Amino acid sequence: MKTEAPIEPAMRSNEDCEGKIFNLLQLREEMLKLDHKRKGVAEDGKGLHLIHLLLISATSVDENKLDSSIESLSELFQNVCLSGDSIQRVAAYFADGLVAKLLTRKSPFYDMIMKEPTPEEEFLAFTELYKVSPYYQFAHFTANQAIIEAFEKEEEYNNRALHVIDFDVSYGFQWPSLIQSLSDKTTNSNRITLRITAFGRSVEELHETETRLVCFAKGFRNMVFEFQGLLRGSSFSNIKRRNNETLAVNLVFHLNTLTSFSKISDTLKSVHSLNPAIVILVEQDGSRNPRSFLARFMESLHYFAAMFDSLDDCLPLDSAERLGIEKNHLGREIKSFINYEKDVTNCMKHERMETWKGRMEGHGFEGLKLSSKSVMQAKLLLKIRSQYCPVQCDGENGGFRVFERDENTAISLGWQDRCLLTASAWHCV
Repeated sequence: MKTEAPIEPAMRSNEDCEGKIFNLLQLREEMLKLDHKRKGVAEDGKGLHLIHLLLISATSVDENKLDSSIESLSELFQNVCLSGDSIQRVAAYFADGLVAKLLTRKSPFYDMIMKEPTPEEEFLAFTELYKVSPYYQFAHFTANQAIIEAFEKEEEYNNRALHVIDFDVSYGFQWPSLIQSLSDKTTNSNRITLRITAFGRSVEELHETETRLVCFAKGFRNMVFEFQGLLRGSSFSNIKRRNNETLAVNLVFHLNTLTSFSKISDTLKSVHSLNPAIVILVEQDGSRNPRSFLARFMESLHYFAAMFDSLDDCLPLDSAERLGIEKNHLGREIKSFINYEKDVTNCMKHERMETWKGRMEGHGFEGLKLSSKSVMQAKLLLKIRSQYCPVQCDGENGGFRVFERDENTAISLGWQDRCLLTASAWHCV
């Protein structure tokens, strides 16, 4: 496995804190070099021991006890392994996050630990996770099914025109399946118009996403496809509205990226002012702001441990694709989650379904019942995925589960008994 370059002595700080952390990071480097020799070292009870060490380390870091933090983290780095089992891997990234929390944002060690993957590495990790895990596919397929059903309800007066406003288009992976599904429902003489207004992080990202989607849509001659890209934070006045079109708002993995509750509230007020036929909300299932750092730490540890565990059903332990997903996607999220005070622009803040429900209802939205077809589609996705799984899955769908919740107004994807993400649909009242 590829490791980071050794820490140069010139980076050593004269301060006692930086010096001790320098020694800790030297130990970390040595342990990473030994990864390939320590595969499979996990034993019964090892996972509980690692969780215990993580809790001790997190407590010491939270209480600013440098010496005890260094001591417990040193023991952690001697027991974790980026090529070991899932608990060793997830513990390694949490240990890195705790080291970063000891440092100031200006420390060169902080930048080394929190180093962002290149855009190419980030894209590849996302793509691989999308292919092998039902995680993002569940979110996108469930959202698209609800959008299609809202469109069909208004077919008598929407001029067969659908307009989707996507608040966080990312790489645009959600939309090819919607294009395909809409095309299957029409003919060359009775075409459907699909317009996507997409908010993105950069002009480059929007351009690349537009190019992919326009190229894909050209293969469907019974559809008219239009794309409008806007930078995140752009005024809503830039959104082009047309009469008699079904308007759907897509809030898939968006609200949890906003840095304050007031920004979430402003976004929901703006969405309500558009009076869309449907609003799709998909978010990770967790707790954004428990009472203390330790409560947040343990909540995120349980969540990401389930995510790393779920990869056992998707890819072999020694898979290069899996290592890339863990380092450049999940590992990056873990370190940002622990250091969310320093890294608010890149950190996702998870909420429980009940919290999102209260927030949506408080802004004038009412939950819509998801159709039985949405639930069947989600379960079919897991069944199909398990048949083509590159590793042997136990049971019909391996460890993945679909949960119907809140009187069928929401469905969740879970790993074992842990909900990972929840999809729901809303309309204005």
